[in-house]
Amino acid sequence: MRYLDTTPVHDPTLNLALEEHVLRTFPDDEDYVLFYVNEPSIIIGRNQNTLEEINAAYVDENDIHVVRRVSGGGAVYHDPGNLNFSFITDYAPDRLNNFTHFTKPIIHALNDLGVPAELKGRNDIVVNDRKVSGNAQYSTGTRMFSHGTLLFDSDLSEVTRALDVKQSKIESKGHKSARSRVANIAEFLDDDFTVDDLRTHLLDTFKAEQDVTVYEPTESDWAAAETLAETKYRAWDWNYGASPAFDVQRTRRFDDVGEVDVRLSVDDGRITEATIYGDFLGHRDVDDLEAELEGVPYRPDALHTALAEVDVASYFGGLDRDRFVALVYASDEA
Repeated sequence: MRYLDTTPVHDPTLNLALEEHVLRTFPDDEDYVLFYVNEPSIIIGRNQNTLEEINAAYVDENDIHVVRRVSGGGAVYHDPGNLNFSFITDYAPDRLNNFTHFTKPIIHALNDLGVPAELKGRNDIVVNDRKVSGNAQYSTGTRMFSHGTLLFDSDLSEVTRALDVKQSKIESKGHKSARSRVANIAEFLDDDFTVDDLRTHLLDTFKAEQDVTVYEPTESDWAAAETLAETKYRAWDWNYGASPAFDVQRTRRFDDVGEVDVRLSVDDGRITEATIYGDFLGHRDVDDLEAELEGVPYRPDALHTALAEVDVASYFGGLDRDRFVALVYASDEA
């Protein structure tokens, strides 16, 4: 097994891109393991509706990365107190969805530290019935990876805030995350044990069981990962637009306007149908405004651009473009 040292890199888009680069291009006569620590970020499962998983206003205000991964499963929160691992190996039918096989060395290492970790359910590592690790997999058909989180000393209050969805109503065709009781591994260890200590202990455990060599990603590796990060993992089309189709309803009563009820259908990240109801007193037919919204990417900047030359207030008797977009996109500032 080769260990890829990514210690200095904390950009989630770059770490996920490197993982995919290794999976698709590295020689298949070796197994690889990566550990990485990311800046505050929400990592969305491949088949999820991003907007259903995040508190969009809080995420924007606090510069939290939102990145979709290629594997399935639920949304997870990363920060400097969270150690992520990834095993990259040959695909085999008895390995896919076999989380016991890939989590066994992790659980062994935690048990050696006196942490009573165990695999529970399909893909979670728990300690005293509290989740410390979620796991997911992805296969190309010939190669695969099994990766997961290790909550070590993560800010659990931030987990709650960042994943606390405040939107009025979303009817999604994606897979909604199931929230679990969580814990930090540090709760079960001495105060002076760190994330770096955990990484070192995991590697030492692996080395005691098999031959492990260190591989330093080359400049070429990082360049390829940077290209993939830029074209995929930092792209709105991937992180938001790749969400499954969903319907969204936004309703709010404004003191100066009355009630505005906006209902949208969104597919491939774009509004395919818009209907507006309410008791507002505008002097123009909202059918025209509904038509302006169709085909627009469902994100604030695109909505502002599409409505830049539209007198939005005339449809509602006072609700201007900024407040309308904030309503449509469920900002707390509406």
